Amino acid sequence: MSMLFAKKPLSTLLAEASDSEKGLKRTLGAWALVALGIGAIIGAGLFVRTAAAAGAHAGSAVTISFIIAAIGCALAGLCYAEFASMIPIAGSAYTYSYATMGEFVAWIIGWDLVLEYALGAATVAIGWSQYLNKLLFITFGQTIPYEWSHSPFQVSEAGVSGIVNLPAMFILLLISLLLVRGTQQSAVVNTVIVIVKVCIVILFIVLGWQFINPANHTPYMIPETAGVVNLSDGSTVDYSKFWNNGFAGVMTGAGIVFFAFIGFDAVSTAAQETKNPSKTMPFGILISLAVCTILYILFSHVLTGVAPYQDFLKSGSEASVAYAIDTYMPGYGWLSTLITVAILAGFSSVILVMLLGQTRVFYSMSKDGLVPKIFSDLHPKFRTPYKSQLLFLVFVSLFAGFIPDHVVGNMTSIGTLFAFVLVCIGVIVMRKSNPEAVRTFKTPLVPFVPILGALVCLAMIVSLGRENWERLGVWLLIGMLIYFGYSVKNSKVRKSLK
Repeated sequence: MSMLFAKKPLSTLLAEASDSEKGLKRTLGAWALVALGIGAIIGAGLFVRTAAAAGAHAGSAVTISFIIAAIGCALAGLCYAEFASMIPIAGSAYTYSYATMGEFVAWIIGWDLVLEYALGAATVAIGWSQYLNKLLFITFGQTIPYEWSHSPFQVSEAGVSGIVNLPAMFILLLISLLLVRGTQQSAVVNTVIVIVKVCIVILFIVLGWQFINPANHTPYMIPETAGVVNLSDGSTVDYSKFWNNGFAGVMTGAGIVFFAFIGFDAVSTAAQETKNPSKTMPFGILISLAVCTILYILFSHVLTGVAPYQDFLKSGSEASVAYAIDTYMPGYGWLSTLITVAILAGFSSVILVMLLGQTRVFYSMSKDGLVPKIFSDLHPKFRTPYKSQLLFLVFVSLFAGFIPDHVVGNMTSIGTLFAFVLVCIGVIVMRKSNPEAVRTFKTPLVPFVPILGALVCLAMIVSLGRENWERLGVWLLIGMLIYFGYSVKNSKVRKSLK
C-alpha cells in the first residue's frame, strides 16, 4: 500500500525544472503568461455557459454565480500560485500531487485533468461551431447544414437530427497544427487574440448597458413558481426543482459557469516553458484571474439585463451574445457581427491553451513512466510533444464531433473542481512535510484559505448533480484500470524505490 503513495522527491522535480536544455524551451515571460491565462479564461464559459446557467438555473442572479465561482477559484488560485513558485515544472496539479500526496493521488489528478483540458477544448470547439454558423448567416444568409454542425444527440426545431459537428473538428485540427509548430509562436498569436477579445467584451458592456431592462432583473433569482418550459428537443426545464431556482439554482449556476474560470490553472502547465517561473507564475495566475472576474460580473449583468433569462433556453439563442444584440439592441447589427468574429478568434485562443495544457500534463506523466513514452516524444526541430498533440487531436475531436456541449462542459467543470480540491489539500500537506522548501509566494492564512477553497469547490461539485458524479466515477474507474494495468509496472519512482 505504501508504494501507492510513493512521493516524487522535491529535489528531483527541481532538477527536472532546471534541465531545460533537453526538455521544453523556456520562452514565456510574465505578461505572456497573463495573456495565456486571459486567453484561456475568457471564452466559451463567458459566451456560451453564461446563458446556459442563467436560462436553466440562476436567472439574472448568474452574476452571483460568477462571484461564488470566482471565490472558489481565487482560493484555489492562491494555492496554485504557491505550488507554481515552488515546483516550476510542467504538469500543474498532477506534479503538485505527486510531490505532496503520492503517486496514486497524482495519477487520479492527472487522469482527471483530461476532463479539464481535453474535454474543455471540446466544449469550446462546439461553441466555436455555433458562432461560425452565426457569422455565416449574418454574412451570407446561409449556415452549415444542421446535421453537419451538431452531434447525433441533438435535434433541431424542424426535427433534423445531427450527425457530426464538422466545424468543431476543423478548428481543433488547425490549433493542433499550430501547437506542433511551437509554444512561442502560439503565444504570440494568443496575445493578439486576447487584446481583441478583451476590447470586444468591454465594448459589449459599455454599449449594452443602455439597453438593460430592469424588468429582466426582477425577480433576481428564479422563483419556484416559474413553472415548466418545453424545449425544442423535447426536453423540459422544471423551475420548481430544487437545483433550478433560488439560491440552490445560483449554486448550480456557479458549478456551470465555473467552466469560465478554468484557464488560470492552465498557466501553471506552462511552468517549464517560462522564464524565471518562481516569480512569473504566481503573477500570471493571480492577475489573469482578477482581470477576468471583474469583466465576468459586468458582462453577465449586462447580458441578463438586455435579454430575459428564459430566452436563453431557445435553440435559436445558441450564440447567446449575438442573439441578445440582434433581438434587443436595434441598430447594433454591426456589433453582433464584430462580436461574433471576435468570439471566434477568442474561442480559438481558449482551445489553444487547453490543448497546450493537456499535452504538458501528459508530458510530465510520460516522463514519470505512468503513460507511454510517445506522450513525451519531442519534435526534433520545434521541441514540442507533437505525437501527443496529434493523439489528443483525435481524442478531443471525437467528443467535439459527437457529444453535446452541455454534457462535455459539465464533465469539464466537475473534473476541474475535483483537481482544485486536491491542490488546496496539497498545500496543507506540503507545509507539514516540507516546511523548509523555498516558497517565493506563500498562500496566506494556511490552513484557513486552503480548507475554505476545498469546501467551496466541493459545494459546487455537489450542485452539479448525480449524473455528473456518475460520469466522473466512470471516468475514474477507467483510469484505475489503466493505472493498475500499465502505470504501476512502468513507474520510474516505484523502480527507484525498489
